Amino acid sequence: MAGREVACVVNRCHQALENNKLDLSCCQLTSVPDAIFLLLSSIELKCCTFSQNLLRKIPSKLAVKFNLLIELDLSHNHLSCLPEELKHMDSLSTLDISHNDFSTLPSIIYKLDSLKKMNAEKNNIQEIDVTKLKLLPNLVEINMQENPLTQDTYTHLLNLTDKITVLVTPLDAQGSEVNMTKELWPPSEKVDD
Repeated sequence: MAGREVACVVNRCHQALENNKLDLSCCQLTSVPDAIFLLLSSIELKCCTFSQNLLRKIPSKLAVKFNLLIELDLSHNHLSCLPEELKHMDSLSTLDISHNDFSTLPSIIYKLDSLKKMNAEKNNIQEIDVTKLKLLPNLVEINMQENPLTQDTYTHLLNLTDKITVLVTPLDAQGSEVNMTKELWPPSEKVDD
């Protein structure tokens, strides 16, 4: 890390000491700095954001040292896996892994009994073990929009809607994603007869 990024991380760690929320978004991080574990060892961190960085890996130490997290935002990185140690986060209720490089839903997700909301939007996930997903006792919302879900996965997810709010990109009759952002401007010209 360059001097500017180090200063940013240190300043945000000091803020976390006051509010129990660590926000390391937009810090150009390529790895999670070990220094945060030392700087924040005296508090019970509740929220942690690593959004909009260049992370490819989350260290297992994060789940062990910050095991009381309620919210974890890992969105907008280059992640393709999560450490199994996340199972130690017994209070984790909100997980955002959107805008990453996941090709499958990480298996650890199915072991997070406290999970209430998960955002996995805009990855490359095709299949999900919906049977395991519906066994999560507290899950109330899952966002799988803009993933190339198979037709079967899409259908199985929609069958969960009596228990869970499921957000998916609509599919057309052929199983292709429907583009929901149509051009509305300029309006079509009215032709007078």
